[in-house]
Amino acid sequence: MCSVSGMNIHEYQARDLLAEHGVPVPRGSVASTPEDAERIASELGAPELVIKAQIHAGGRGKGMFKHGFAGGVHVHQTPKQTRELAAKMLGQTLVTHQTGESGRLVSRVLITEAKAIAKELYLAVTLDRATARPVVIASTEGGMNIEEVAEKFPAKIVRLPVDPLVGLQPYQARNLARALRIPSKMLGEASGLIIGVYRTFIQCSCTLVEINPMAITTDGRVMALDAKINFDDNALFRHEKIVAMRDLAEEDPAEVEASKYNLNYIKLNGNIACMVNGAGLAMATMDIIKFYGGEPANFLDVGGSATQENVTAAFKIILSDKKVKGILVNIFGGIMKCDIIANGILAAVRQIQLSVPLVVRLEGTNSKEGRKIIQESGLNVISADGLADAAQKIVKAVQS
Repeated sequence: MCSVSGMNIHEYQARDLLAEHGVPVPRGSVASTPEDAERIASELGAPELVIKAQIHAGGRGKGMFKHGFAGGVHVHQTPKQTRELAAKMLGQTLVTHQTGESGRLVSRVLITEAKAIAKELYLAVTLDRATARPVVIASTEGGMNIEEVAEKFPAKIVRLPVDPLVGLQPYQARNLARALRIPSKMLGEASGLIIGVYRTFIQCSCTLVEINPMAITTDGRVMALDAKINFDDNALFRHEKIVAMRDLAEEDPAEVEASKYNLNYIKLNGNIACMVNGAGLAMATMDIIKFYGGEPANFLDVGGSATQENVTAAFKIILSDKKVKGILVNIFGGIMKCDIIANGILAAVRQIQLSVPLVVRLEGTNSKEGRKIIQESGLNVISADGLADAAQKIVKAVQS
């Protein structure tokens, strides 16, 4: 699916949330030891079982464990095999096309009954920012990446915008099920599943609920066999239960540290770090660094009311990335005045004993006073007169 920001959860947690909102899923449970895995498999009593490594990344079935065991998803028959497979997965690092070479440590496995699939479909609810309303996206080409479907089979993608004041209506869900060519006798269950997915999206403040595949099984059921859910970070204060699902071990340590100070930080692959107040300004800053031949090392928005503590924490997080060879601070003073920001930056620089080039661009309220404070500080901080000047100066400092 398209890239969506927000908190992620594991597949087993997504299954539980969907089930709470009326979405049918296969029976199953999660285990953290081989013994638990074997017990769950025995309790399920299914003729065929599925075991799935639980990490925040796709491509698990085609992944490879670093100790040489292939695949993070396996279909098998007996509880004994479940235990053996769990022993090969738990505590091991799984590498997929989404994890990068470092991979992810597997601490849990999901064991479910296997379902014989007659047809795989795709279903998702996300936010259409152009229309500022939810949109249901569905396709008869389940099991594939939706971007690949859009490129190869655009006519097979159905989009259904939903009026957020009215919600998804039963007749709309049934029409969507018909568009997916679901047999008439299954339309009731299929429309119930679609409404349940939409209900999850709305009631849990999601940015994405993706079911891939949504399966028609050979025994005449319509079920969600795999699920991915992202949440709106700005709405999580309303959902203590969902916040408790957060797995910090699956997140970048620097991003976890940044969240403690209300900093929006995303690590990138360049060597010029950015510290900016405002997401739009941060994007513009990264663009102009690239325009002048540099590579941004991060996205970092300190917000409109950053304190000295926030700024100091931001510098420490930036410098935890060993690739960083220079820093560009680009601040537009509005509520926070530039002279106060300048003093906060200098105090932070003194505290962390900065050893890489630092360029500071200040605009807005008391910008002249702020630039004067920077220039007269006696510290190795380069003041810039504009965004283009700042970008050129930091790129030159890093390259030289």
